[in-house]
Amino acid sequence: MDIKTGKGSIPLMALLAIWSVSAISSLPGLAVSPVLGDLNRIFPKATDLEIQMLTSLPSLLIIPFVLLSGRLSVGPHRLRILSVGLLLFFLSGVACLFARSMGALIVISCLLGVGAGMVIPFSTGLVVDYFTGDYRVRQLGYSSAINNLTLVLATALTGYLADVNWHLPFLVYTLPGISLLLVGTLRRRRSAPEPAQSIQLRHKSIDRAKLVGLMGLYFFITYAVLVVTFYMSFLIDDYRIESSFSGVVISLFFLAIMLPGFFIGHIIARLKQYVNFVSLLSIAMGLCCIGLFRDRALIVLGALLAGLGYGAMQPVIYDKAATIAPPRSAMLALSFVMAMNYLAVMACPFVVDFLRHLFHAQGDRFPFLLNALLTLILAVAAGLRRNRFTLGLDASYYKN
Repeated sequence: MDIKTGKGSIPLMALLAIWSVSAISSLPGLAVSPVLGDLNRIFPKATDLEIQMLTSLPSLLIIPFVLLSGRLSVGPHRLRILSVGLLLFFLSGVACLFARSMGALIVISCLLGVGAGMVIPFSTGLVVDYFTGDYRVRQLGYSSAINNLTLVLATALTGYLADVNWHLPFLVYTLPGISLLLVGTLRRRRSAPEPAQSIQLRHKSIDRAKLVGLMGLYFFITYAVLVVTFYMSFLIDDYRIESSFSGVVISLFFLAIMLPGFFIGHIIARLKQYVNFVSLLSIAMGLCCIGLFRDRALIVLGALLAGLGYGAMQPVIYDKAATIAPPRSAMLALSFVMAMNYLAVMACPFVVDFLRHLFHAQGDRFPFLLNALLTLILAVAAGLRRNRFTLGLDASYYKN
């Protein structure tokens, strides 16, 4: 069975290889999260600094290696880079299963962060390599959906495995082994050149001004919705609702992020230049619902609205990043944009804490209401600049 790409076709196995790389890019950090509360018991001699290093160092290492992998992908050996990253990711996951000390776990997790950082640009870069035009937009939507679906399923799995044995959650880090087996299909079926009418061929180098705009937009929307995952449990506790409800809400939030990816082509065709405006409005309304109302149904509705808005914007931003660079540099442009996701994850608690002190606000509703207001302001700007590249879509991007 062959899959149309807009510049020819590829076998189904090649598509599965591409999807498998998309599926594993959100795995870093998942295995540790279910056992964070038990680390002091598992490692009685571990210090608070060591526990903080276990969670922060791998994420910190991902960012430079995402950029390095993107830069190396400009050369002719990009599949070799992917294979090395997958191998390091896989072997680190296996090693985590046998770690017996906090020091060993920190070192192995750092190596895992390096491997993951090398792989992450390929989760969208391979789609850009093999697909073009409407086919690429659709596949980027699928890639985003698969990424978030894997995140939901793997989160549930690691939580279950942690109750059996604290080593078992690290099994999810062995999933890159499947991608490693499938990547050989891509070596046998190289991507075809971009067609003559491709927007990418109009560029000799990356359009830096547009790249900076996309990086800023992706950083902001990721920061804005991250308050759902970082602060939902505190808000639920303040509302005197059982703590398990926060896990349900966060799971529904990630499921909502997944859904638009399957229908991104239809969303663009229907909303056209208003895609970002409607998506930002959805995020703002969702955060506002969570921050204002104690009713469970409205909290769930808020999480769904925020997730749907973010899920619609993510693949569009990825596709735009591909169109502002020549084919050989598209993955490099994507790596800069994708690095903003991990920068936002690291920066979110610090930004919220700074704004708390700035506005002298300590309530648990504050992060949601403030980000709702900031997102609403950006939504108004997106409505006014709906025909501009970063905040809107120009007529060449969709079919009239």
